[in-house]
Amino acid sequence: MTLLSGTRTEQPGTAWAPRHRALSTGILLLVTLMAFESLGVNTAIPTLVADLHGTGMYTWPFVAFLGSSVVATVLAGQLCDRRGPRPALALGPLFFLAGLVVAGSAGSMSVLLVGRALQGFGDGMLIVPVYVLIGLVYGERDQLTMFATLSAAYVVPALVGPALAGWLTERFTWRLVFFAIVPFAVLGFALLLPVLRSLPSGGAPVAPARRGLPVAALAGSAGIAAIGWAAQHPTLPSLLLGAAAIAVLVPSLRVLLPAGTLRARRGLPVTVLARGLLAGTFFGTEAFIPYTLTTVHGYSPPECGVPLTLSALGWAAGSWWQSRHPGIPRERLVRAGFVLTACGSAGLTAVAFPAGPAWATAGVWAVAGAGMGLAVSSLSAVALSLAGDADRGFTSSALQITDMLGTALLVGLAGTVVTGPVAARTGTTTALVVLDLLMAAGALTGAVLTGARCRP
Repeated sequence: MTLLSGTRTEQPGTAWAPRHRALSTGILLLVTLMAFESLGVNTAIPTLVADLHGTGMYTWPFVAFLGSSVVATVLAGQLCDRRGPRPALALGPLFFLAGLVVAGSAGSMSVLLVGRALQGFGDGMLIVPVYVLIGLVYGERDQLTMFATLSAAYVVPALVGPALAGWLTERFTWRLVFFAIVPFAVLGFALLLPVLRSLPSGGAPVAPARRGLPVAALAGSAGIAAIGWAAQHPTLPSLLLGAAAIAVLVPSLRVLLPAGTLRARRGLPVTVLARGLLAGTFFGTEAFIPYTLTTVHGYSPPECGVPLTLSALGWAAGSWWQSRHPGIPRERLVRAGFVLTACGSAGLTAVAFPAGPAWATAGVWAVAGAGMGLAVSSLSAVALSLAGDADRGFTSSALQITDMLGTALLVGLAGTVVTGPVAARTGTTTALVVLDLLMAAGALTGAVLTGARCRP
């Protein structure tokens, strides 16, 4: 019995065998570096925007990265389906490297934003062919191993990335947060070069029904970036901007996502939708864990980081565990992941009260992280198994888009709840309880929608 329909079977345990070792190492290194860069920039942003006299543009580096990443994700998916993963996999690291150099040498906010846009484009252009390669090169069992590897790539950056970036920024300069990554990114790209030469350069053409992808990508980029902006500026004008962004997004998503995704149609559509719902409910809750611990319990910033670190470890552990149990149906693990995420969000309601057990936050959120590890990797494997040979790029792109959209929408909703009228009328504790219960309800909805519905 095969684990996933539609994929080729290969002797298990070959993900790190000699013939795949360079590819696996290159993928791991590049994804780890992108995680380091992301977490490092979050730490260095206050210093670098002050140094470049751009305090009023604090969120623009994030918006520039997100907007260009959406466009690159869509273009990479189309490129992979037309010409195979080789061109996108070659271009992604080059754009990412260019962005690091431009951002690290920036003398003004405008140059920094160009660098961040290049980084975002490289990030989006890279992650899609990585997914396509996993579906193309690795066997069924090793696909699960590689998705676990991608999750593990975020553990070390989560543990030491912010602290290292803070030390570099404080002792030397924020520019090293960008420049220090360059030689390692070059090494990762060099490891991939021999593999790129051996990959097929052709692919199946994009289906005619997907005409208009470039226009939809631009609309989707603008919409998701606007939602991200509104999430970080929860004011009435920003809410109106967010509503307008949603109006722009809906028609573009009909082009960017598999038909029936917004209606949770059985099979691939509901699988893609589940990724967005899972990411949104998890990060919508996590975004306000430091706020809860500092505002309600008076924790210091380093203390607030402990639950986030344990969550990253739980995520890696859950992803590793699912890769070691290929006989368990993936849809069962997806449902279990949603339930664990819901339990984590609901458990945080106790922490919202001043007398609540703030010490329990780390354990509760580690459980939610384990749920993400189970479900994200399983959803990725299921989606690739349901995608046809000509649709791996499109499907990989759709997964990334729903991740970004779900996060932007639900983090925006979370910000509205915690800093908006609910908090003003009822107080911080009530607003946080409402937030945690809403996110738990969203995760339980995902558990109901998925499960057996992930099957064709």
